[in-house]
Amino acid sequence: MTDLSIIIVNYNTRQLLDDCLQSLYQADPPPGGMEIIVVDNASSDGSREMIAELHPDVTLINNPVNQGFSAANNLGIQVAQGSYFLFLNSDTVVSRQALVQPLAYLQSHQEAGAITVHLVYPDGRRDPDNHRGFPTPWNSFCHFSGLGILFPHVPKYNGYFQAYADFSQTHQVDVIAGSFMMMPADLCRQLNGWDESYFFYGEDIDFCYRIHHAGYQIIYYPGVEVLHYKGASSGLRKESANIARPPRATRIKVAEESVNAMKIFYRKFYQQQYPPLVTTLVLAGIQLRGWLRILNHRLK
Repeated sequence: MTDLSIIIVNYNTRQLLDDCLQSLYQADPPPGGMEIIVVDNASSDGSREMIAELHPDVTLINNPVNQGFSAANNLGIQVAQGSYFLFLNSDTVVSRQALVQPLAYLQSHQEAGAITVHLVYPDGRRDPDNHRGFPTPWNSFCHFSGLGILFPHVPKYNGYFQAYADFSQTHQVDVIAGSFMMMPADLCRQLNGWDESYFFYGEDIDFCYRIHHAGYQIIYYPGVEVLHYKGASSGLRKESANIARPPRATRIKVAEESVNAMKIFYRKFYQQQYPPLVTTLVLAGIQLRGWLRILNHRLK
């Protein structure tokens, strides 16, 4: 059995995927070896042909339809042979130590159920979505009302992104992003992989919630840095707007699914914890935000 299986879901990010794969082969490999699995969600941009021509050692799973992020990751899990899994976005470029250092941490800390690294945008800013608290009604209210921005270093008001943390130190965190999530293969299978109720967005928060519920820690490890172009497949992020522009139909679809993801997560984990009035207000707020987000992309 190899040390590490790297699972990448791709959807029409040919050049970014090529850059990602090149960076993986230039990184220091784990002592026990690694394998790279790309699950392609029915790309039409030549991604599959590029892999066959330039990266023949990659295991390619050709999905005839776009099943979404969770379902595609689960296809990768089915063929993965590693003792540990790294779920990695196609719009990332890893640094030399990005594989071996997080892996060594997991191997020496049995209490850790998942680990991530310091993800940064091309302009050097830290990706805030890779270091978050759970979206409780209070955390979400503080975030969307702007209280978290007004009081970024006050835990009571900035529980959504937890910007008060010392990012120079390795520490526990509630939620990390599926763009770089490394975890033991046994735990991943114990938790039945990714919840396929989510098409795109929210699935990583769900997975982190279940990892914590199983009694494991999630670790933010700033010792290595990984470049993240962010949102190249969805087209919803300004961080990647100049390098990837999916068609409007794709952007609207992803915007709709982001709203569905928030509803799924709340109903799955929080609805029974809060009074009906809170649930009504939360779901109404989610729907309103969703309408505004979808309208924004319909007008572009």
